[in-house]
Amino acid sequence: MMPSVFQAISFASLLLTGVHAWGNEGHRAVGFIAMEFLAPKALDFVRSTLGKPYNGSLGPAATWADSVRRTPEYKWSGSWHFIDVEDKAPVSCGIVEARDCPSGCILTAIANYTNRVIDEDLSADQRLEALKFLTHFAGDIGQPLHAEGKEVGGNHILTKCGGLPMNLHAVWDVGIIKKHLKLNFADSSEAWIESLISGIQFGKYKSRTGEWLSCTSTTQLSRNSQAHEVDTTGTNAQTPITSNSLTFLECPLVWASDSNKYDCSAVFQFTSEDDLCDESSSYYAIAVDIIELQIAKQGYRLAAWLNALFDGEPYLP
Repeated sequence: MMPSVFQAISFASLLLTGVHAWGNEGHRAVGFIAMEFLAPKALDFVRSTLGKPYNGSLGPAATWADSVRRTPEYKWSGSWHFIDVEDKAPVSCGIVEARDCPSGCILTAIANYTNRVIDEDLSADQRLEALKFLTHFAGDIGQPLHAEGKEVGGNHILTKCGGLPMNLHAVWDVGIIKKHLKLNFADSSEAWIESLISGIQFGKYKSRTGEWLSCTSTTQLSRNSQAHEVDTTGTNAQTPITSNSLTFLECPLVWASDSNKYDCSAVFQFTSEDDLCDESSSYYAIAVDIIELQIAKQGYRLAAWLNALFDGEPYLP
């Protein structure tokens, strides 16, 4: 794996800037977890599509969408990493598609790239791009603050992490994960990912995987949804699709709603004096449990999603 993102990004640099969901460590975890549960045809597609640049693995490919989102060529993709849910968190939470995704968001992005990754009329490069976007967005949608509009997903809420200033979004993306890896895994993301996979296969998550896959249909549509379709040309320009063949898929909405509920139950439950990365605090303990759960869950869901696309059903234990 690549070096930890924290070797290159200091806590201070995260003071008020928006960072990417889960940071590199979390996104790679989602990708590597998914690799463990891919069915034969999905695995063959992933390995052949990603090839040597990504060692045939979703893990290294999972961070690509963040690495390009602020380049001129992919600037258009920035708004696809989240859904600005205009609820009343932390008092009440809930997603309303027409209100929260009026002109495209992570819900439509997942629908779009689900369609594109299996489109054999597209070029190999276009399907590669689709797979990398789909992998990344499957991780993004599991981060509670990527399903929340309050203070720009927490980016404008200043908190503390390890005694240093950090916005709330960054705390959930990277601050708590870094602290957890240091305390429990000797800063080894590999050991952390292995523990999450083991938890799914044999441990604390095994009995819960059924509920994670309560929605696995890649074609089932949610009711009262509008089509917000986007395509990318070979020059990466954002281009509307005129057909009505793609609408909000129900499962991504389920995933986003699953994440959004934590914005009411946990994410905003602190005071301005609290250090959110204090390992002795209840906030930190609850946040670690949610973050690990969401990363494990989205890796497992990503595998089921790709299996359903390429093998015809989730094929998961």
